[in-house]
Amino acid sequence: MKEVVCAGFGGQGVLTTGLILSDIAIHNGQNTTWMPSYGSAMRGGTANCTVKYGKDTIYNPSQERPDLLLAMNVASFHMFINIVAPGGIVLISDMVDCDTNVRDDVKVVRVPCIQMANDLKHAKGANIVMTGAIVKLMGDFTKEEALEGMNRMFEKKGKAKFAPMNTAAFEAGYDAV
Repeated sequence: MKEVVCAGFGGQGVLTTGLILSDIAIHNGQNTTWMPSYGSAMRGGTANCTVKYGKDTIYNPSQERPDLLLAMNVASFHMFINIVAPGGIVLISDMVDCDTNVRDDVKVVRVPCIQMANDLKHAKGANIVMTGAIVKLMGDFTKEEALEGMNRMFEKKGKAKFAPMNTAAFEAGYDAV
């Protein structure tokens, strides 16, 4: 079983990133859970979710020892860095400008997702950039499987018109790591 924690401010799309990952896993025949946690503020408050997936039964959907932490801001980095499993990955955005060399047993990967999303003219696509990076770093799904799952999820929500923009953002993140 794999565990991913996505954390940031409300409005950064971390809950959506978790939903995309869980949808990809379901589409590929795996068991999955998605457990959100967020503050009372819709935008600017804290938001995080835990996604677990795999062939085995998932007995506990809550945070334990994530294989990967997505930290979209400094507060999220500090809040969750200590629970990442030894040998795990910490994926950080360009908003994380603090000292990230705090553990020798995890790999820190920086992706300038906000700048990349802006370059793609997809201002709300930073989380999609990071979703592409997560899929590549975890290595559990092919790029094609992930794109199909992501675009299918948005289509179910009536947002199929964003598929070209989201595909470009996902591919940029996938290629960045």
